[in-house]
Amino acid sequence: MSTARAVTVIPATLNLFTSTPKISQNKRKVAAYARVSTDNEEQLSSYVAQVDYYTRYIKSKAEWEFVEIYTDEGISATNTKKRDGFKRMVQDALDGKIDLIVTKSVSRFARNTVDTLTTVRNFKEKGVEVYFEKENIYTLDSKGELLITIMSSLAQEESRSISENTTWGQRKRFADGKVSLPYKKFLGYEKGEDDIPQVVEKEAKTVRLIYRLFLEGKTTTGIATHLTNLRIPTPGGREKWTASTVKSILTNEKYKGDALLQKSYTVDFLTKRKKKNEGEIPQYYVENSHEAIISPEVFDMVQYEFEKRKDRMRSGASCFSSKIVCKECGSFYGPKVWHSTDKYRQIIWRCNAKYKSKKKCQTPHVTENQIREGFISAINGLIKNKNAVIKDCNKLICELDDIYLIEEKEIKLQSERTVLYNSMEKLIEKNSSFKINQTEYNEHYEKFKKHYDKINRELAEIEGEKLKYKVRKQKVQNFINKLRENEKLVTEFDETLWYAMVERVVVSNDGSVSFEFKNGKIIK
Repeated sequence: MSTARAVTVIPATLNLFTSTPKISQNKRKVAAYARVSTDNEEQLSSYVAQVDYYTRYIKSKAEWEFVEIYTDEGISATNTKKRDGFKRMVQDALDGKIDLIVTKSVSRFARNTVDTLTTVRNFKEKGVEVYFEKENIYTLDSKGELLITIMSSLAQEESRSISENTTWGQRKRFADGKVSLPYKKFLGYEKGEDDIPQVVEKEAKTVRLIYRLFLEGKTTTGIATHLTNLRIPTPGGREKWTASTVKSILTNEKYKGDALLQKSYTVDFLTKRKKKNEGEIPQYYVENSHEAIISPEVFDMVQYEFEKRKDRMRSGASCFSSKIVCKECGSFYGPKVWHSTDKYRQIIWRCNAKYKSKKKCQTPHVTENQIREGFISAINGLIKNKNAVIKDCNKLICELDDIYLIEEKEIKLQSERTVLYNSMEKLIEKNSSFKINQTEYNEHYEKFKKHYDKINRELAEIEGEKLKYKVRKQKVQNFINKLRENEKLVTEFDETLWYAMVERVVVSNDGSVSFEFKNGKIIK
């Protein structure tokens, strides 16, 4: 007769995941994670409620030891890179400070499947459990990972759906011509009735000042320094202005009352990465969408000046930057410091290309005092003959106004373009309605298109020529206004007068300096 088999169970004494001794009487160290994705009032109430609920919930359990409520406020869950509260909680858990994390749901934890599973598996290796209250899932449970995969995938798809709906709604608003601005960081406007941008006059004065200073000749760096010195806050409320902020204001079409919509778009709903729209998706240009701060004429003149000055945009804040020119090679003069460490220290201006080639420029350096004194002498020469100078300027303005021949050519080209466009449409219609030789069709179409493109280029050149006349006329008018303001001879250098009056200063090989004023007058 065989003996009955006896099996004795030996209880586990070590934790399966951490290999630490099992001591049943120890309390579990429990934390909670709470998050809301937006910072509006309704969501903030939910956020406060979550924190209060989980604090009470954990403390009510005798077998649990309260650690902390980790939180992230007004942050999306689609990825964990910017969630400081979440990252701190993960680190504490991995360091052994937490045994169990309680959270409302998978979607509150993360809407990214990869992030969710990676975090849960890292926790699992350390014996840290996560409890998702809504779904009633414990991650150390045998079926926990399968359920987590399913639930987080659903949450990710929900996030994708929300993102696509938001994008669709935004693009529908764009197509309808509805303009929305980041008002907290946009100088000059606030949200008005019917969501239409409304001018804030106090800020609008700063915008107009920036445009005026640029047209007077100041660089973006110089304008930034000037605004900082005046203690005018930036669009973001900072004290220090940068050249890039000034440039963004000078090139934003919204200041002339128009709006180019969908300049950028979100590439990936998970990473929220944005990209400049370079033709991948439609853009919408809305004319007269809101009240303008800058007239279209002034805005266009600024864009013309940007194009004209694009090779010297990096110039410094000095009023002499991009103004002094070498007659021999045409390069700008730049500042150099002599005797930087002793009492003879001074700033001189020298041709930037002087030593860039084997044959160096023979033009000499000039000092700032030379330029200042030369300018005072030249401007006083104009003031002494003020009436005659203004008379010549008015004559020049009349000449600049006379663009009859240019406009006549423009009208002729526009008419020719319309006829050509109609011919192209008829050709396309004929090709879609009748069976015709495709080789002949393509030849005709390419011939029309080539001519059409040529007319468009000519019209663009004419537009540029007209703008050039406008800019020149405005400069001359500003010159007249400044000249009229000065009843007496100038005795000291005035930077504002310098910007308004001087187009450039040319240094010759013999050391002579010629001042070219904005009315075209040259005084050596």
